[in-house]
Amino acid sequence: MHKCKTELLFPTHVLASITDTRGESWQLLVKEIASFKPDSLELMAFTLLMVRIGNCVFCNSDSYRAMHGCQQCARQALQRYRGSDDDLINLYNAAISEVEEYLEKKKNNE
Repeated sequence: MHKCKTELLFPTHVLASITDTRGESWQLLVKEIASFKPDSLELMAFTLLMVRIGNCVFCNSDSYRAMHGCQQCARQALQRYRGSDDDLINLYNAAISEVEEYLEKKKNNE
């Protein structure tokens, strides 16, 4: 029977396998992110970053990417990313701001 290794969005269990895909600053960021609790702002922001880079929103169970699993897809997306590690870290920091803003709006609407 076929065992699906694909999640709906970027799964955090993939973090260990993407640590070595980029340079030292990326490796430090991923190691730091791995230490946070699942509901932390930082992990949510990192997930948002990876969803955008990997185009997870458009993945489906019949796609080539899904058949190979999230781990391979995330590694390929990071290897193909044309920006620098600093660009990725800047995108991560922007994602933190976006998540903070979203959570603040949600809190104010309750």
